[in-house]
Amino acid sequence: MARNRVTLSTIAEESGVSPATVSLALRDKPGVGAETRERVREVAKELGYIPKNGAQSSVDLANIGVIIKAEPDQMPQANQFYSYVVAGIEAACRQQQFNLLYARMPVDQDSYPVELPRMLLEQDATDGLLLVGAFLDDTIARFIERQSTPIVLVDAYAASDMYDAVVSDNFGGAHQAVTYLAQRGHRQIGFVGCHPHAYPSIRERKRGYSQALADQGIDQEYVARCHIVDQEEIAEATAELLQENPQITALFGANDEVAVAAMGAAQALGLSVPDEFSVVGFDNVNSAQTATPALTTMHVDKIGMGRLAVQVLINRVEYPESNPVTTTIHPNLVERQSVRRQ
Repeated sequence: MARNRVTLSTIAEESGVSPATVSLALRDKPGVGAETRERVREVAKELGYIPKNGAQSSVDLANIGVIIKAEPDQMPQANQFYSYVVAGIEAACRQQQFNLLYARMPVDQDSYPVELPRMLLEQDATDGLLLVGAFLDDTIARFIERQSTPIVLVDAYAASDMYDAVVSDNFGGAHQAVTYLAQRGHRQIGFVGCHPHAYPSIRERKRGYSQALADQGIDQEYVARCHIVDQEEIAEATAELLQENPQITALFGANDEVAVAAMGAAQALGLSVPDEFSVVGFDNVNSAQTATPALTTMHVDKIGMGRLAVQVLINRVEYPESNPVTTTIHPNLVERQSVRRQ
């Protein structure tokens, strides 16, 4: 009864057990009774299952590790963006009946790792990894390559382009946001939340800002350099920028939390939003909707990003020799009350 591309889910359905049990049984791991182990192996043999290190590839995923960045003094669930991404991952894994294992990876203010989680250090801890929101540096890459663990970067980046990734169109989204401001008559537009060593997505948003200004015939840039996770630093940098350049009539924030903090700094200086001053953000997280006034922003399908990441990981396990792919989520503008035409 051989079939093409037999999966763990197929074997689980025929055996009357979960995909996780199938994975344990086929890898001769503890936690499965002898009778169940034998039954699973017999079913796998009847179906023509070939392990992923055999002559033919098959989807051999039961336990997926999710490594999510942990910013300084912040729990992962407190991050409004990644909580939605993880929700998308969980939904896709429930549908596929995959087990999820979680690990936190401490990062610095620019999302570069400062400590490795045990999940990366333990051989055969997972069948595949999703790295969420952090930069995969050479140290982490060496551990992953040593274990030959399939990995997908989810709003995450690496020094090389050898990994599958699901990311936002940061350049295009920023270009659209700044073009929107320019088309509403703003010619003095600032950017808040970037510096030379910022996370790659933030640098791409800065690049989109610069290109949009150039495309609109605007040659003057105003940049408030600060880390995007420090609200006090954001407010101070914004206030300094606006005090030195009172001609600025609009700001584009590197993300929504930056934009909301910048808007608060502008209001503290006596600028009324949107009557005297306009602000646009990026991501469309909860704080964008609850801000006063509600924030115009670029919406990113965060749940879809998580779902897609699981599908890309399945594809990588199923076709391990295929070229790396980058899947891009294109954001769309959500107009609220923080922008007024000049």
